Amino acid sequence: MMETVMSHTLENKDVFAEIITNNAEMFSIFQYIESIAQSPQPVLITGETGVGKELIARCIHRVSAVNGSWVVVNVAGLDDTMFSDTLFGHVKGAFTGANLTRRGMIETARGGTLFLDEIGDLSLASQVKLLRLLQEGEYLPLGQDKPKYTDMHIIAATNVDLWLLQRKGKFRKDLNFRLRTHHIHIPPLRDRLEDIPLLVEHFLEEAAQALRKKKPTPPKELSVLLKNYAFPGNIREMKAMIYDAVSRHKSKVLSLDVFKEHIDQGHKNNFEMLEENISAISEFHPFRPFRELPSIKQATHMLVEEAMRRSNGNQSIAARMLGISQPALSKRLKSRAKKAS
Repeated sequence: MMETVMSHTLENKDVFAEIITNNAEMFSIFQYIESIAQSPQPVLITGETGVGKELIARCIHRVSAVNGSWVVVNVAGLDDTMFSDTLFGHVKGAFTGANLTRRGMIETARGGTLFLDEIGDLSLASQVKLLRLLQEGEYLPLGQDKPKYTDMHIIAATNVDLWLLQRKGKFRKDLNFRLRTHHIHIPPLRDRLEDIPLLVEHFLEEAAQALRKKKPTPPKELSVLLKNYAFPGNIREMKAMIYDAVSRHKSKVLSLDVFKEHIDQGHKNNFEMLEENISAISEFHPFRPFRELPSIKQATHMLVEEAMRRSNGNQSIAARMLGISQPALSKRLKSRAKKAS
């Protein structure tokens, strides 16, 4: 219902068709994209890895209806020289081995869109050059004294906190402000739980076609299991999980084993990270707000209750959340019910 109502307010519904969602915040992002589509100012897209930042950037390019090309540059790992050569190009003889003039990605993107991914990894020296490009629309190919000008649109993306980098002196304040003239933050998948069943169906269909298999039937427990996983890799991680499950699939109903293995490994990695960072455990300890600590028995009861709530009463999934066997959880529940009666 939400998708139907919200999509009616969009003028470019087809542009966003590739993004599988029924989330109100995502539809608000689509509306915002349409409102800024004709603006020549830069756009900064933020969000965790795997949320679809490049997909959103392509939507901006398509809605803007510019005549030029869509050009992508991942700046991670580029030192200042490589960044300058990649973006600005060079003239013949600019440096040893420069036997031919090379036009940069900026010239390729003329009249179109240049998407700079992983912008938080850009060196300070390169940040100065990018700021000049944004402010003046001019740049210097390596080995050339006369500036060149461009009319392309710049979209940048990052999964790191630029404000934090700025405070640490690793990102220029003026560039940070300039880039986020228009800002889009994409919510993580764990905040878009209503999208999980839609994405499961979409990737099952896609994986089946890609692997030339019949689309398997997902078990009813799958959505509940996935909704209780944090998905640090977001949609990209879910896609990988489903492709792996379909590749191993041999019966009519899709097995949960691949998903359980992946989630167990994810939980193990999270706990190992917390154990390595005692300060994080102290800062976010769930019992810190309590004036009086619950007893072990009370705390266990609270954990069991919450696990059963999150799993919609599925003991197998609840037990997996708690790190115990299903028989052990069943024994606890029976004991509690016996005492209550």
